[in-house]
Amino acid sequence: MGTRSAAGRLGIAAGAAGVVVLVATVVVALSVTTGLVQPDEAVPPMSLPLLSAPMAAGAADAASPLPETWRPPADLPSTGSFGSVRIPATVSGFSARDAEVYLPPAALVPDAPALPFVLMMMGQPGDPDAGPIASVLDAFAAAHNGLAPIVLVADQLGDPDVDSLCLNTAEYGQVETYLERDVLDWARGNLNIQTGRDSWTVAGFSNGGQCALSLALRYPEVWGSLIDASGTAYAGLETEPDVLADVFGGDQAAYDATKPATLLGERRYPDTTAVFTVGSEDSEMEPGLKDLSGTAKAAGVAVTYYEVPGEGHSLEALDGGLTRAFGVLASRLGLG
Repeated sequence: MGTRSAAGRLGIAAGAAGVVVLVATVVVALSVTTGLVQPDEAVPPMSLPLLSAPMAAGAADAASPLPETWRPPADLPSTGSFGSVRIPATVSGFSARDAEVYLPPAALVPDAPALPFVLMMMGQPGDPDAGPIASVLDAFAAAHNGLAPIVLVADQLGDPDVDSLCLNTAEYGQVETYLERDVLDWARGNLNIQTGRDSWTVAGFSNGGQCALSLALRYPEVWGSLIDASGTAYAGLETEPDVLADVFGGDQAAYDATKPATLLGERRYPDTTAVFTVGSEDSEMEPGLKDLSGTAKAAGVAVTYYEVPGEGHSLEALDGGLTRAFGVLASRLGLG
């Protein structure tokens, strides 16, 4: 990874303290834009529990909330674990880097229950790093008898130096298809997850926040909840003239049609819950995200907007935002 120098588009790769995972090598670099120490970690492959059968899309989840039926065993691990996985791009052909999976303590025991599912994307430049969300969800699990969502952190970039726009384009490949078909097909076939949309959350930070918001709006039948942490207002915001010319051939209407504000103006989302979070000192992201949260509320979305006090575009803003978001979503996910 090395030093990050793209302000407002940080890909955070700080590992989570206390998470059960072996790290092969660590090379530390200091980010000149954030002051964060960012370790370059070789994350080993995740050994996943075997499923008796793949999860079918739309299958019914348990009738009773997990806290009413779950009895944690005496040997429940105190923390979860995360590791890397390879997801075949069978449908899309998109050249993605390895994803990472986080399994909470309740997923690491025999006869583990099916758990809510989170798909997350990180920033650009950056890596599909499960460390930050693993740290937050380990704390969540500690307060919920080991229960927390299973998380798949996928690569929406391919090349960390390129903003793929989270769309299907000739320039950058079939990114949207990769995330909504290849990644989700893999998740259903390999993770012990619940399948109802109320149990599914799409989340992201910075570039990944924009991607998460766009997917939630384009596929509301899939995603019941959204976490947009310090996300850009729309794809290609920082290089809009080039994106308009190179990707959309100068067609402003076609470009505008992909933007979240446009999508929110075209339909209502009465059964979508969204948590928008941003550092209170993040002058680049805060205005657009605050406006989008208001637009989403007007479109029927159940919106929570939260500014992490005193933070900019940083690991601390992501940590505080995710902590607030899962506190808000715990009941909807059947975990609190």
